Amino acid sequence: MLDTFFKISERGSTVGREVRGGLVTFFTMAYIVALNPLIIGLAKDADGKFIGGGDAPNLALVAAMTALMAGVLTILMGLVGNYPMALATGLGLNTFVAVGIASQMTWADAMGLIVLEGIIITILVLTGFRTAVFKAVPAQLKIAISVGIGLFIALIGLVDAGFVRRTGSGPVPVTLGDGGTLVGWPIIVFALGLFLTIGLMVKKVKGAILIGIVVSTIVAVFIETTLKIGPNFDGATGKVNPKGWGLNVPAMPEKVVATPDFSLFGQFNLFGSLDRVPLITMILLVFTLLLSDFFDTVGTVTAIGHEAGLVDRDGNIPNNDRILLVDSLAAVGGGVGSISSNTSYIESAAGVGEGARTGLASIVTGVCFLLTTFLAPLVAIIPYEAATPALVIVGFLMMTQIKGIDWEDYGIAIPAFLTIILMPFTYNISVGIGAGFVSHVVIRYIQGRRKDVHPLMLLVSGLFMIYFLTSPINTWVG
Repeated sequence: MLDTFFKISERGSTVGREVRGGLVTFFTMAYIVALNPLIIGLAKDADGKFIGGGDAPNLALVAAMTALMAGVLTILMGLVGNYPMALATGLGLNTFVAVGIASQMTWADAMGLIVLEGIIITILVLTGFRTAVFKAVPAQLKIAISVGIGLFIALIGLVDAGFVRRTGSGPVPVTLGDGGTLVGWPIIVFALGLFLTIGLMVKKVKGAILIGIVVSTIVAVFIETTLKIGPNFDGATGKVNPKGWGLNVPAMPEKVVATPDFSLFGQFNLFGSLDRVPLITMILLVFTLLLSDFFDTVGTVTAIGHEAGLVDRDGNIPNNDRILLVDSLAAVGGGVGSISSNTSYIESAAGVGEGARTGLASIVTGVCFLLTTFLAPLVAIIPYEAATPALVIVGFLMMTQIKGIDWEDYGIAIPAFLTIILMPFTYNISVGIGAGFVSHVVIRYIQGRRKDVHPLMLLVSGLFMIYFLTSPINTWVG
């Protein structure tokens, strides 16, 4: 029955290989259960509230819902798409939500934008319009967006770990550690986790990022238990300790296994953002989410298809429409679950490397995520310094795509450069994308190559110009 439904033999695989591939995919991306709470669970919205509406972060709550949605949606991919690909909260997208969106509205409003973005992508898939959207943005600018997000993620990791710190004043905005010096045991934990993860990756050990987080957390708990370092900021006394922990003070949890709390489900407000930001801003935010989510998916699906040998002579992938439909519904599901947009994971290629060729592997991965929901309390003991090496590593992995950019063509090179550097420098992903789009259109027109600019690209660049100039125009009119 399994062989007939999933076409296991037809694709040259076995049940054993599918199970093994599914497990490997889980271990290579299970870090998201620990990492997503650290990205969106610690960010405050415009009202100063944490996700869920509390005055204090609840990382276990976010972890449980992150694992639940990843499990359900990955199983759906296996059953409907019959494709060896797992889904979970998108890295980069969750950072954009935490830093660029939630800071302007409530968490429920931000999740409403995620749902809207998912609905739009679903419509694009069902109407076949995705081809036109895909062609609108030059392929190399898509690469630049991914690279820029990678640098942004790496910077966040370095800052959250205390390796790079804000100076607060003076001509130098950031510096190394505390006043130019690395201090404290937490930095050592960060360095240990970073080099351990790098070493495991070099040795091609499956689950290197997850192993790095787990080992670093164990070391952090031992150090704190022995030395009693404490937090870097005591909210009760206002005392600053530059040698302290940047997030949770690591300690053994009261319980390891607990009944998961899924109360985040349904906490979204579809059009609530209009009460906080202008319509044009809402449109641009949704478009930025859509662009990143949609194009990341196309690249991931194609890459996994080639890795698994599932493409035909024309480069088409079996069940392509079903695969994209599940992925678009995953974006909606992420918003409904209040844990940011869910998308396809390139880490699924690790499972393909272990032999996965069908949706049975995805079902195995999904079941593992569902079991993880009962281990959410463990997330609460992970300090920044143990988890942030993963951000640096993911930034590196995304940076490797830069070789696909033609640096001899100024019409691509300069927009790509602006896209890449402005994301981390402005701490804003949409600014980088907008600068890249606008500069690309302007340069192509200067070059007399206006035919190379897709009409949709021209329209979006115009919207970005309005976005950039809204404040100066309002000031001038006032």
